[in-house]
Amino acid sequence: MTIKQFNNQPRTAILHYTAPPVIGGVEAVIQAHCEVFRHHHLPVTVIAGRGEASSLPRGADFERIEILDTLHPQVLEISVKLDQGQVPEGFESFTQEISEILAPILGKFDNLIVHNIFSKHFHIPLTAALFRLLDQGIICHCIAWGHDFTWTSPNSCTKVHPGYPWDLLRKYDSRITYVTVSQERRKALAELLGQPQSMIRLVYNGVDPITLLGISKEGEKIIRKLGLLNSELNLLMPVRVTQAKNIEYALKLLAALKAHGIRPKLIHTGPPDPHDPKSMAYFASLQDLRHQLGLDDEVHFIFESGPDRDQPYTIGPEVVGDLYRISDLMLMPSHREGFGMPVLEAGMAGIPAICTPQVPAAVEIGGSEVTLFNSTEDPDRLASQLMSWIQNNTEYLFRRRVRLNYTWEAIFNQEILPLLKPAPKQL
Repeated sequence: MTIKQFNNQPRTAILHYTAPPVIGGVEAVIQAHCEVFRHHHLPVTVIAGRGEASSLPRGADFERIEILDTLHPQVLEISVKLDQGQVPEGFESFTQEISEILAPILGKFDNLIVHNIFSKHFHIPLTAALFRLLDQGIICHCIAWGHDFTWTSPNSCTKVHPGYPWDLLRKYDSRITYVTVSQERRKALAELLGQPQSMIRLVYNGVDPITLLGISKEGEKIIRKLGLLNSELNLLMPVRVTQAKNIEYALKLLAALKAHGIRPKLIHTGPPDPHDPKSMAYFASLQDLRHQLGLDDEVHFIFESGPDRDQPYTIGPEVVGDLYRISDLMLMPSHREGFGMPVLEAGMAGIPAICTPQVPAAVEIGGSEVTLFNSTEDPDRLASQLMSWIQNNTEYLFRRRVRLNYTWEAIFNQEILPLLKPAPKQL
């Protein structure tokens, strides 16, 4: 195995019995960790007894060591005896064999993340081998990620017995940084190790919104570029740039929302008519108004949001659908409409529609299920109404909290990155 160099970035290995494509909760977490490491251009290598490199994110390395697999014949033979409270004659020699195989590999990494091996009974020789490598100083910085604990599990506590080597699964070691995935698990591990909960880090699992919401590659680029995953409120205007759409009202509404202390984003999807001087002049006036209102970071016209800001950019229905799925509200402050297709699109996407009575679909189809306002209404008044909705809508509040704090991206930046030891400085 060759360890790739990434401008002296810390090198991290993730160790488990199995890796994707094996299906399991821990394997899903490993997959997500690899994704976010690579998104940040950090080198990461998965080391496991079973798995495939092709199932990991592009750029992640994979080292298969068959002896780490819980289904390896020697592991199965030893585990049967250990489950019965017997230490097999070959336990120590097998542990030493694992240590010798892992030593030259793990010694190359600045960080080692170990999933469940320090707390589950599935491969106790591997657990013992890791403690030996800690004693030898071969493992530089060890992070024990605890999802489950044999000693506290009603289903598996009969598989462990007082004494060595089973006590390794409840042994506290100050050289290890302990992590659990819930407060309940943190409390259980603290009691098991005889340590205060403050000695154990809590890092929740996260969600990948791009995969979960079925966002396209093009949609992902736009969403990340515009910072829509870090916004407290995403308002979508899926309309063209014409004066009939009353886009200036939307900008004033956003300024009022911002004044209320929320961090909003307005995404306008449609283009102006590049062949119509009046349309382009109206678009330029909206750009000027955006700047005057201090909304350069909050109001985004897709027309100017492509790879080259000076080149017109348009998106198709698939990407508009992506933006619906990442938005919280659909806004149509139109002076006039013939129908108002975005009303139906918002209904299908499951987000509220906020419209003027001049949108026929809002009145004739949406009825009481669409919020109506008059385009002559003070934007600050509508902003106050939206703030009341924001503060009392539990579905929106939870969605926002997950978006801001419980995506894998947020968890990596807030919780995982601080756990990592930096690479040693090169002289």
